[in-house]
Amino acid sequence: MSTTQSGPDQDKARPRDPAPVFLDARRQFAERFLAGEGLEIGALHLPLETPRGAHVRYVDRMSVENLRAEYAELGEWDLTPVDVIDNGELLSTIPEGSQDFIVANHFLEHCEDPIRTIETHLSKLRPGGVLFYAVPDKRYTFDSRRPPTPLDHIVADHEHGPERSRAEHYDEWARLVVDGEAPAGTEGAALEEWAARRARALEEDAYSIHMHVWTQAEFLELILHCRDRLDGAFDIEAAARQAIEFIVVLRKAGPPRARPGSAPKPGGRRRLARRIAAKARALVSRGS
Repeated sequence: MSTTQSGPDQDKARPRDPAPVFLDARRQFAERFLAGEGLEIGALHLPLETPRGAHVRYVDRMSVENLRAEYAELGEWDLTPVDVIDNGELLSTIPEGSQDFIVANHFLEHCEDPIRTIETHLSKLRPGGVLFYAVPDKRYTFDSRRPPTPLDHIVADHEHGPERSRAEHYDEWARLVVDGEAPAGTEGAALEEWAARRARALEEDAYSIHMHVWTQAEFLELILHCRDRLDGAFDIEAAARQAIEFIVVLRKAGPPRARPGSAPKPGGRRRLARRIAAKARALVSRGS
């Protein structure tokens, strides 16, 4: 049973209908920015469609067989074969400076320390390499009742360790996402007690939940913070909202490897990145 109240406030808590899709951003951004040797983290049953010039190895934290055992809801899906078993936040088996691109769609929200994850992914790229991220906009998903994660919370998790707020994230997940799993008629103090037990069980199992949630404004604020924090280690090449998700393409500083038939004008990419960053800051300031 949900803890939301009836009436107008309940309507505000429900997932919104996403805007119509006018741009197939995943396909177009992949075609434009992905080439060479790269990784996709956590593809499961929805690997990104990549162009002919991109060779992808798939990374997950466990084998396909173990993924099916862990997530019963994936039983009917064809899962992407796993080439590399590794923690996608650390990529400890991947040499630094070895990849042309890294794709991680619907992954950053699962990370306890997104700032460290972005920094780690950048370290695995060659100069000019690309990070391709898609994250769900919480307004259009089962996270709709959760408040957006403030930037200062994410920074504190990075600087002081994510264990400081881990229990809080599981508590919020149990109270505002899976509370509908409680026995029928459970409400009030009994529902709070059920949610506390559920949260501790999930935490003990290290079950993968959405640790952080964002709208596109909060997510862009995080990306801009990371760029400033890392002294301009990357530029924002492209950004777009598509259906329930928001997509960004980040390029690591340094000259990219030449691609056949590509001859960008000197300074053109940098000017474009500056314009995109300026638009992102305007969006963040509006909070939309």
